[in-house]
Amino acid sequence: MRNIINFNAKWAFTKLATEIPTEISNKWCFVNLPHCWNAIDGQDGDNDFYRGKGYYAKALMKSDLPEADRYYLEIKGANSSADVYINGKALAHHDGGYSTWRVDLTDHLNATNVIAIVVDNSANETVYPQMADFTFYGGIYRDVNIICVNNSHFDLDYYGGPGIAVTPEIKGADAEVTIETFVTNSKMGQEIRYTVEDKDGNVVAEITSPDTKVVLNIKEVNLWHGRKNPYLYTAKAELVEDGVVLDNISTRFGCRTFKIDPDNGFILNGEEYPLRGVSRHQDRWGKGNALSKEDHKEDIELIYELGATTIRLAHYQHDQYFYDLCDEYGLVIWAEIPYISKHMPTGRENTISQMKELIAQNYNHPSIVVWGLSNEIGIGGSDDDLLENHRILNDLCHEMDKTRLTTIAAVSMCKMDDPYLQIPDVVSYNHYFGWYGGETDMNGPWFDKFHKMHPNIPIGCSEYGCEALNWHTSNPMQGDYTEEYQAYYHEELIKQFFSRKYMWATHVWNMFDFGADARNEGGENGQNHKGLVTIDRKYKKDAFYAYKAWLSDEKFVHLCGKRYVDRVEDVTKVTVYSNLPEVELFANGVSLGKKTAEDHFFYFDVQNIGETKLVAVAGEFKDESVIRKVDTFNEEYRLKEKGAILNWFDIDAPEGYLSLNDKMSDVISTLQGKMLFMGLFGKLMGGNSKDGKIKAAGFEVGPEMISMMGGFTVLRLFTLMGGMADIKFTKEQLLDINAKLNKIKRPKSK
Repeated sequence: MRNIINFNAKWAFTKLATEIPTEISNKWCFVNLPHCWNAIDGQDGDNDFYRGKGYYAKALMKSDLPEADRYYLEIKGANSSADVYINGKALAHHDGGYSTWRVDLTDHLNATNVIAIVVDNSANETVYPQMADFTFYGGIYRDVNIICVNNSHFDLDYYGGPGIAVTPEIKGADAEVTIETFVTNSKMGQEIRYTVEDKDGNVVAEITSPDTKVVLNIKEVNLWHGRKNPYLYTAKAELVEDGVVLDNISTRFGCRTFKIDPDNGFILNGEEYPLRGVSRHQDRWGKGNALSKEDHKEDIELIYELGATTIRLAHYQHDQYFYDLCDEYGLVIWAEIPYISKHMPTGRENTISQMKELIAQNYNHPSIVVWGLSNEIGIGGSDDDLLENHRILNDLCHEMDKTRLTTIAAVSMCKMDDPYLQIPDVVSYNHYFGWYGGETDMNGPWFDKFHKMHPNIPIGCSEYGCEALNWHTSNPMQGDYTEEYQAYYHEELIKQFFSRKYMWATHVWNMFDFGADARNEGGENGQNHKGLVTIDRKYKKDAFYAYKAWLSDEKFVHLCGKRYVDRVEDVTKVTVYSNLPEVELFANGVSLGKKTAEDHFFYFDVQNIGETKLVAVAGEFKDESVIRKVDTFNEEYRLKEKGAILNWFDIDAPEGYLSLNDKMSDVISTLQGKMLFMGLFGKLMGGNSKDGKIKAAGFEVGPEMISMMGGFTVLRLFTLMGGMADIKFTKEQLLDINAKLNKIKRPKSK
């Protein structure tokens, strides 16, 4: 019988080793796995987190292991490349930081041993990801086990897979379930005992056969139907010889059908089932990627509370335990590899191996419906090598899994006629109109245009969002990082996206704030703050409740602006979210009236005098907050950039002339401003091409990009370029640009 021994405790660790250890050094520190060495420096900004090698070593006495024929070391996640050694001898190398892989230790075990794992998250040109808006945390950040098996056993060598694949097919009221097992060192006379159990453990089908592929029938099958009924069966396989069980494995699975229709969206078991949800990164404050099961469980419960029906698990393979939770909670999943942002011709083999691992390890999860080929990889346009890479991956997915579809997440600047959009089965776009330039009302019409141009390609939105921290205002504006602007932005996007039935899926970017050490913005460096919940999971921003009002069946009422107490205006706007039809607001016990709102967003004008206790009531539910009249704006609510090179109030802005505080759309609407901007952009970000077109970070500055940039102030755009494209500006350079802008007359308002 198989034994799995957890091997997490007391590993010696250092970044300073010069050779592979053959004994444990007392000079190293001791850590328990999961462990991440960038838990602090990967979340504090300046893009200076340690990227290099980390050395782990642990003693292993063979006598401490159960008796078995073979022993495998199982590593469930080590970012991003790793080598395994035993007693100083190299055994295995693995590239890819987000998947399970195993090493056969058997023939190299002595009575006493030192297992060493050298993990490396250094920059290179062969292993993805290398350029992306998140921290590439180093470490062995998931469990390590030793698996003890008979010489004849279910496979442990094929791309980290479980050794069993279950493929249900619905036939009327029943299901025909194909179970395929993969046996290493099988012998004549051995048989496999297959069993299918329902969720209560009752056997519903069984057979004993020498074949590694059998078909079993489930009568009157219970369908896995998302949140409504996430019904799971369990398939078990036992390898038997002369009545003795040599090895055993099991996997849960669900029986369901789905399709994605270009006009009607996602169809689950013949029923329209709108996919409206979030994306998720796996890190946490002070932990990096080294999460516990309790952390994963809290994440799924928060997403479930929101009412989401789908999660995009970005931008890499997530923990198996989290996929299990998605199966249990009925969340429909987009799973992908970290083929992201920068196409590397030398990285093709790594995209293939990571995709093989993703599919082999996750084939049995009913929650997964699409395999993501790439994310924003076409930011520089599509060349022949990129297109070939995508065709190879697309064909690989369909070869390994004939039951699911493929997708990509394209970036806004990707033209609607780009050939790589024709490769996958379905397409989604990452759009941030209303945050990264443009206006919120550009989002829906853009998708209408795509849908009209490509009526047979299902289209969705794989990312949209804006950043919010504990900054506040009664006059929210794009780029102010306030909780109020984030709430406004998502109100607008909800109304646009959820009313477009043809959109096959929409995924908010992001459910949680996450580590992005290259970012220095928003007043708290080192994070992307687009989350609906903070990185420590302690605070749900107001926008969280906007989605809950639309998506959740759990009745509630929420008063927005609880952190925005001090207000200067005489009459202030108060917003309430609820999924109940009517809300009444009380100010110091006096009713301000009842309101109905089909869009679940209720707005009240409140006299702001002294201190006012607000109580929102909807049915039997209520929520409370306090506002207070003040004479001057509370500066604790205003964004203060941490380590900002230049603040907006340091900038000369003569009346009638341009400055760094003006929007890019105003600057480039003037001939002088456009020439200044194009010259700067070409010089700083790649120059002009031979055909005279402006290039920026490898892609053409076309109408789509100009439209996006139009909503930024020049100062904010340059600040973002510093964080995202690693282009740094000095205060003197910025003031020099401002002086040039000060000589250009501001265009007249239309």
